[in-house]
Amino acid sequence: MSAERPNVVCIVADDLGWRDLGCQGSPFYETPNLDRLAQDGVRFSDGYASAPVCSPTRASIITGQYPQRTGVTGYIGTGDEAELVEPPNVDHLPHDLASLPERLGQAGYDTWHVGKWHLGGEDAGSLPTDHGFDVNVAGCDWGMPSNGFFSPWGIPTLDDGPEGEYLTDRLTDEAIDLLDSRGGDDPFFLNLWYYSVHIPIEAKAETVEKYERKREALGLANEADFEVGDRFPTPAQKDDRIKRRRIQSDPTYAAMVQHLDENVGRLLDALEARGLVQDTVVVFTSDNGGLATAEGSPTCNRPLSEGKGWMEEGGNRVPYLVRWPGVADEAADDIVDTPVTSPDVYATVLDAADVDPPAGQAVDGESLRPFFGGGDLERDAVFWHHPHYGNQGATPSAAVRCGDWKLIEFFEDDHLELYHLGSDVGEDTDLSERCPDRTAELHDHLRAWQEEVGAEFPEENPDFESWPDRAGPR
Repeated sequence: MSAERPNVVCIVADDLGWRDLGCQGSPFYETPNLDRLAQDGVRFSDGYASAPVCSPTRASIITGQYPQRTGVTGYIGTGDEAELVEPPNVDHLPHDLASLPERLGQAGYDTWHVGKWHLGGEDAGSLPTDHGFDVNVAGCDWGMPSNGFFSPWGIPTLDDGPEGEYLTDRLTDEAIDLLDSRGGDDPFFLNLWYYSVHIPIEAKAETVEKYERKREALGLANEADFEVGDRFPTPAQKDDRIKRRRIQSDPTYAAMVQHLDENVGRLLDALEARGLVQDTVVVFTSDNGGLATAEGSPTCNRPLSEGKGWMEEGGNRVPYLVRWPGVADEAADDIVDTPVTSPDVYATVLDAADVDPPAGQAVDGESLRPFFGGGDLERDAVFWHHPHYGNQGATPSAAVRCGDWKLIEFFEDDHLELYHLGSDVGEDTDLSERCPDRTAELHDHLRAWQEEVGAEFPEENPDFESWPDRAGPR
């Protein structure tokens, strides 16, 4: 890499599932540009978000910390109770943490945020520009484009475009304009966080029609799309049932994925046209797993179990791609199956920029540089702790993955489940009773970590009244 301090582009998709890319095995969606990015870099097959919902994961990318340290443990705006009462959830990114753009800005980087933020808004003094970004385009307290993906969007930090302009296209236009507005040769950090492929599920009519024809040609129109399961665990949704998508077959969602891929391709092409490819690290990931059990259940994560909001693999395992020109050697693998997690973005970007982590601030992430030289990480486990109900049917829970083993703890009844992901990625066979020693070992490991990071737990709700056919802990 010719640049002493490389440029960095961090692209985060919203609700993009682990199997939603062609290179990850999607049988229906088409993602040639992201597949090309994976081919040119490293694809982490066991990449994870640090939470099964958006805000905690986004905070972990910006701070390098697990959500339990930041206090943003659920999506901002969450708050529900059923059998358990949730602990408080911080409603903005804390100001006392040294953010990634702050550290890079101090090192001479231009820092730009484009797209979704959902880490607080103007009222909390927590817009991207309050946390070190020089420029903010479209980042606010919104978790989704409430008025839809076609202009007028009404986003308070983005001017409406011509009527019908597609939001994903516009955000990419804004990002490319920033490349062209650079003054001098200072390196840049572009934080491009798309609102796609979050609900509302909307795409261009001609692209939807393409996937309607594909659905017919593949015979998917004759397949049953959904399995209807238990009732939701919260009183507000007790009359609704969890609806799990069985196959990837939604034409509109497929079109949204294609539009996302097209725009990532436009940005990659813009870097190439400006001679910036060899001087730019590109990271691509998602903030949580695909939406597969509720709110229309537009995608399917199988063979992974469940989806967004859940502690099973479908909730946390996500696409995770890194292109780091000039760093990989012949020993580097194109595909890495070591578990990596979203706080690693912080450590990796600081390492690439030759910027020290902040003194006195815990950094849970590790730099992914070793994988570009045939190495490995120092840690032995990754962790999750989500003491919230959310909107997708799951109950408060926590988990630890150590090697191929994964333990899940469900807080409503304190029961444990143990899986060997190497032979059972779908989490079909609970081994907790067959392997009590392993279960106890991992539970102790989880408890020690929860204590270290100051995890807060939900409490029993004395006013809760159950109802027949209520959803269980799974």
